[in-house]
Amino acid sequence: MDPVTTTSMMRLYYVYVLESIKDGKRYVGFTNDLKKRLSAHQKGEVSSTAHRKPFRLIYFEGCTNIMDTKRREHYLKTTGGRRFLVKRLQEYYRN
Repeated sequence: MDPVTTTSMMRLYYVYVLESIKDGKRYVGFTNDLKKRLSAHQKGEVSSTAHRKPFRLIYFEGCTNIMDTKRREHYLKTTGGRRFLVKRLQEYYRN
């Protein structure tokens, strides 16, 4: 099978990190429609983040398996995951 066709047929899941412009705190989540989910956060349609909007997307990763995505989301919410993000986003945090 053609690699382009195979890739376009796969469902992708995303783990993402938002930073509140209001208070600087981060939110980690996952979705299968990143654009739609970001819009929901910005509109205040997500109850856990509505009081902290607006947001900027500072990081995301794509996976082809939902369980891998959930596992990564869980990791990024741990102390080790927070450390990973600080190291990974060094230039972002310098500015």
